[in-house]
Amino acid sequence: MEIITHPHPTLSYKSKTIQRINSELRDIVAQMFELMYAAKGVGLAANQVDLPLRLFIVNTSANAAEGEELVFINPVLSKGKGSEIEDEGCLSLPSVYGPVNRSRTIHVEAFGLQGNTISADLDGLLARVVQHETDHLDGIMFLDRMNPLSLKTLETDLQEFELEFTSRQQGGIIASDEVIYAKLAAWEDKFCTHRV
Repeated sequence: MEIITHPHPTLSYKSKTIQRINSELRDIVAQMFELMYAAKGVGLAANQVDLPLRLFIVNTSANAAEGEELVFINPVLSKGKGSEIEDEGCLSLPSVYGPVNRSRTIHVEAFGLQGNTISADLDGLLARVVQHETDHLDGIMFLDRMNPLSLKTLETDLQEFELEFTSRQQGGIIASDEVIYAKLAAWEDKFCTHRV
């Protein structure tokens, strides 16, 4: 498992609702926390590790020994209030930052890793991270939330990511889009379909 970077197709793929929580999913979450901490991140969505699952993790301290490890499965956001613009970054766009307008407070409903229900009003950094990661699950990057003028300043950086991705895909280091989509469908079948 690794963190994929822009413009990998899975980053723009809308994740499917998880229907079962099992030991394999718990193992995936544990690996995601390891990757997030290694990259010094505060949040990581399943899309960012090439999985089409409605799941993300958060620890606003970015440190395994501090803060609280949170897992959000099938999150639904509502009651966004206020707005504030702050710079955001993304583990799928290392060293790239840009101003994004988000709700100041937000309500989230989700499931935890034990199947427990989460219902919380969030503010501050946690509210921003939860909005950013939920966007990932809908195939939306923070770039898509930036105004055109701010986005223009990142043009050169984004072109470098795109050239690197194309080069790695043509060199066979990254699978073709067809293979990627077939793999996503297999993961969906495993975690996102009802079985009788």
